[in-house]
Amino acid sequence: MPTYEYACSKCGHHFEKFQSMRDEPLKKCPSCGKPALKRLIGGGAGLIFKGSGFYITDYKNKGMAKAAAAETKAPAAPKPAEAGAKATPPAASTSKK
Repeated sequence: MPTYEYACSKCGHHFEKFQSMRDEPLKKCPSCGKPALKRLIGGGAGLIFKGSGFYITDYKNKGMAKAAAAETKAPAAPKPAEAGAKATPPAASTSKK
């Protein structure tokens, strides 16, 4: 059973009420007695996992696991200084006239 928030538009009284989803919304303010209550839209309750074994990777597909494993095994990119030393100079012109 959810907890609903109510606010009175006449006196400003604000309160929460634990009631069934099938119950009609309250209309009469318990503070001033006027029929000016409005049910507020709540943010809802948070999702709580209890126990062990809930990990972000539990429900991923196998293709993503293979891609992640490939990324961790990939060689590191060469440093900029090493890359310049290993590169061959560009050819001047290979076309013959």
